Amino acid sequence: MSAPYGDGPLAFVFPGQGSQYVGMGKALYDASETARRVFRRADEILGFGLTRMCFEGPEQELNDTINAQPAILTVSVACLNAMRERWRALGQVVAPRYVAGHSLGEFTALVAADVIDFESALILVRERGRLMKENGTERPGGMLAVLGLDREVVEGVVADAAVMGVITLANANSPGQIVLSGESAALDRAAELARARGAARVVRLPISIASHSPLMARAAAQFGEIVARLPLRQPRIPVVANITGQILTSADDIRKELADHILKPVQWTSSVVEMVTRGSAEFLEIGPGQVLSGLIRRISQEAHVVTLNDREVARVLTPSPLG
Repeated sequence: MSAPYGDGPLAFVFPGQGSQYVGMGKALYDASETARRVFRRADEILGFGLTRMCFEGPEQELNDTINAQPAILTVSVACLNAMRERWRALGQVVAPRYVAGHSLGEFTALVAADVIDFESALILVRERGRLMKENGTERPGGMLAVLGLDREVVEGVVADAAVMGVITLANANSPGQIVLSGESAALDRAAELARARGAARVVRLPISIASHSPLMARAAAQFGEIVARLPLRQPRIPVVANITGQILTSADDIRKELADHILKPVQWTSSVVEMVTRGSAEFLEIGPGQVLSGLIRRISQEAHVVTLNDREVARVLTPSPLG
């Protein structure tokens, strides 16, 4: 049977932090034994009830970066494994040409590409979250979404706001959506400047960690030491890098990417353009939420996106009462 998602080469993309919500994965858990195995394994490895936290919260604990990161990875891998089993059962060939993930989502992409196994990725992102949380306590900051301004204008805002403290462009998510990261005084000044220069919307994100900024230097150095010792396999599927937007085809390239992952900006627009330019205009977003689907549509008019979040995968796997 042919592939069910269009004729062109596929790309699998995986969401990052901010996609979590209380109740995520519950319908999927109920619908799939394959998904249940992923959740049970996560609880075993981490030594606490991550599954219950995903399903029941409390929201504040789930949103804590030390929990949110392994939670999103777990739900994303559960979605991926359940869909792979479904495709095999139907005799469908669904093989991506590329995989990519937004920030934290890059670790799910590495699991999908068989660079690391789920267990190793889970321990890695839990440690990543711990280091980022500790670093954020020592050097607090935040993040600010700026909507409706060209990148050049936002870069000017960052340059002018830097007199108030550390600030940098953290996520180039799509044309007209850029996230800044840095110290609070600098972010406050950037918000004023962005509004004055015509931003459609400026939103301070509910996070006390300045991800993808120089404030994360200590966490990045410590994480780099862990990555240096981490066994990595050659990717079975090329991985599109967050930092450069380029194709990674070797374990050494991936190791270099991960070493700077907490510190450097996420070039999501460049990553999507790279995949489309190379012929992959069919995207499957796999994992909680549907943020990437909206971003991809804004980045490329050629792109066709299918959202396979936890609720949608559960729906696909649940037999219709009408037969």
